[in-house]
Amino acid sequence: MISALKKNINRSLEAFMDKVKDDYKFHLVNPILYEAIREFSLRDGKRIRPLLLILSYMGYCRQRKRISSSLYNASTCIELLHNFMLIHDDIIDRSDLRRGKPTLHKILGKTVKKADPKRLGYDLGIIAGDIVYALAIDAFLSIKEAPERKEKALRYFIQTAAFTAMGEFIDTVYGVENLSRISEKDVFLNYTLKTARYTFDCPLVVGALLAGAGKRDIALLSKLGLLIGQAFQIQDDIIGIFGSEANIGKPILSDLAESKKTLLVCHAYKKLRGKKRAAFMKRFNKPEKTYNDLLAVRKMFIDSGSLGYCLQQVKSRFDTTLDILEKLKMKDKYRKIIKAAILPLFKSSVHIAEAHRLDFPLGRLFSSDADSVK
Repeated sequence: MISALKKNINRSLEAFMDKVKDDYKFHLVNPILYEAIREFSLRDGKRIRPLLLILSYMGYCRQRKRISSSLYNASTCIELLHNFMLIHDDIIDRSDLRRGKPTLHKILGKTVKKADPKRLGYDLGIIAGDIVYALAIDAFLSIKEAPERKEKALRYFIQTAAFTAMGEFIDTVYGVENLSRISEKDVFLNYTLKTARYTFDCPLVVGALLAGAGKRDIALLSKLGLLIGQAFQIQDDIIGIFGSEANIGKPILSDLAESKKTLLVCHAYKKLRGKKRAAFMKRFNKPEKTYNDLLAVRKMFIDSGSLGYCLQQVKSRFDTTLDILEKLKMKDKYRKIIKAAILPLFKSSVHIAEAHRLDFPLGRLFSSDADSVK
């Protein structure tokens, strides 16, 4: 069912992008604007956000009915919000690759021949990101649901965009802040605002609000979404250091080069002492980092226990997520599908733990739940 839903989401997203070409008269501006936005939006992705919105809606929908085309259309709003965030995030991070292809600002930098295509790309990328956000709201409005529910869900969706931008603000400030001033609490606030809210919390809550779920379950879904979102971001940071370029779709040194203040980094800084901390900071603060720096930092993360600590943080949040799922007054069928959709997202943690011979009990779930995950 997950595979079928994703195919329908992709079809809906493609149909929506075809529709807005005429609705917004893109041809009157510049062909590269529409083509770049369309290509970027349709790139292969997990589609976990629209998938969770649909599953949450169907889990609480009181009527027995098939998934409507309007729900598929509306679900793409969360994917477009994701793309909007990625476009601006890539500009802030000065990234050249996204999902293994050039970032949108790199593409738009070729709009006209100019001495400084990089600056042009940044400028046009910001504008294109704003357009994608407007398209996200347009997609949301296509849902056919009771006006009161629709208004509540739309407000939550818009609030999520604001909270995510606040997370980006924090992330940018932390990027230039001294590492000694960043606490674990600060890191988790960043994870909550920048990743967890719009990746898991928002789609689950918006779907439930549209379906008329009760306040108790709305609160539980929000808690679930924030916890699994934090776990997802911790894993993403681990992959950024211990993964391969093929798996992450961007240069393997990018996270280290940006000196991101992740949980891995903050925990290692706290645990390392004396010469070991000095050696870590020397590598971490280098303006131009090499692959040898990456290898050295990887070893420090392992020796300090930071990799094991972060994997445990992923596991504890995943365990709590499963407990919350069982407490929801959701149709059992969709509860199981949500679990089956979330679990594969954490395969990378299992593989990295195995590669470094670290105990990571989450791996056992892949064998015990093999049937539901397929």
